[in-house]
Amino acid sequence: MSPASFESKRAPFFKEIPDEKWNDWRWQMANRLNSVEDFNQVLKLTPSEEKALSTPGLFRVDVTPYYVSLIDPDDVDDPIRKQIIPTAGEVDVFTGMMEDSLAEDRHSPVPGLVHRYPDRVLMLVTTQCASYCRYCTRARIVGDPTQTFSRTDFDAQIEYLKNTPQVRDVLLSGGDPLTLAPKVLEELLTRLREIPHIEIIRIGSRVPVFMPMRVTTELTDMLQKFHPLWFNIHVNHPNEISQELADSMDKLSRAGIPLGNQSVLLAGINDCVHIQRDLVQKLVRIRVRPYYLYQCDLVEGAGHFRTPISKGIEIIEGLRGHTSGFSVPTFVVDAPGGGGKIPVMPNYYISSSDHKVVLRNYEGYITTYEEPQKYAIHDPKTCSYCQNKRLEPGQSGVSGLLDGEAMFIEPEHFEELHNRGGGQHRLRADTDKWKPLGIGDGKSGNE
Repeated sequence: MSPASFESKRAPFFKEIPDEKWNDWRWQMANRLNSVEDFNQVLKLTPSEEKALSTPGLFRVDVTPYYVSLIDPDDVDDPIRKQIIPTAGEVDVFTGMMEDSLAEDRHSPVPGLVHRYPDRVLMLVTTQCASYCRYCTRARIVGDPTQTFSRTDFDAQIEYLKNTPQVRDVLLSGGDPLTLAPKVLEELLTRLREIPHIEIIRIGSRVPVFMPMRVTTELTDMLQKFHPLWFNIHVNHPNEISQELADSMDKLSRAGIPLGNQSVLLAGINDCVHIQRDLVQKLVRIRVRPYYLYQCDLVEGAGHFRTPISKGIEIIEGLRGHTSGFSVPTFVVDAPGGGGKIPVMPNYYISSSDHKVVLRNYEGYITTYEEPQKYAIHDPKTCSYCQNKRLEPGQSGVSGLLDGEAMFIEPEHFEELHNRGGGQHRLRADTDKWKPLGIGDGKSGNE
């Protein structure tokens, strides 16, 4: 088991549950809490929470007994409580609010498959989760127990991937892939591994955080048949790191699976550099590398969780140099409208000349770096290796400009707007109105 030592909890209400049941992930799924009556057995709900739980049409509520046990029942501001028990603020509208803020549906060539980046796709395999985060990006499709992706959808996804050779990386998400029946998950992984050009398979899952007992020996034995396979979990606060989570991560890492973490920056939960530093340091203790820190998306129900982007930059400022480099996640804004993840960070590059760069470090120490006076520029147009590895035209973006594909990128209708009815300049037009003056042609202008 993991050498890391963390607290293990079980709410008093569940103390009499036999260990064989408590440690059975199917029991955890079957006994989730979702009503005022359920929650009042383990903690005292606030009027705001009671009102939200009684609101018709609210995004689905379900919380595993294990995860609710991590809550301090006497703290109404408990950071785990805020993530999974709704409050009245969830129904408030806010400027910029969208149903599908990342435009995933627009980038979906077949149901459940999102192809936004050139060489990788997001494969949604279920709409079900072990518990439901109140800031969920996919609340528009996740949580309906009567709706999920069918075998027909899976067939269409696999067929698209077979016919799209530029895809080398597939991320399984949802919903949560680890809520699928084990045989269904194994079948999907098998079908993906049969496609020659798919190099990497990734799984994104919050199940180990909500229900670490799902990570069984049977699961890890199955997953390690599909290497190279990567696994990202979703921990937002140090209080979510328990001995049970540490043990589940130990099982996955011993199966040779690289582990990462994706957090969401949430007001009143983890919007503090000290909390974030504690979080990333505890994550690396259980061999999970911090991967992304997301700015909260502009989705319905998440307005009260949002922070200014400057808060994320402040947090990265307090991590870079103040802890191990591999403990610092990349702070990203997943661009509204489907632009993908945009990294945002403090500015360490202060200025430059034609031969020198001025930089500053995390302490404010300012230094210079002397640029080479002679540098043979690498030309990808004459490099056979580069020619074989060029990005697909159209999605190469700024990198394509640097690679010499084009001189500029134009917004839509840019050319029409800036032509303003003009065409070739009148002094260059081939008409009788213009005749050369003869200047510089050896003739006098009077001839």
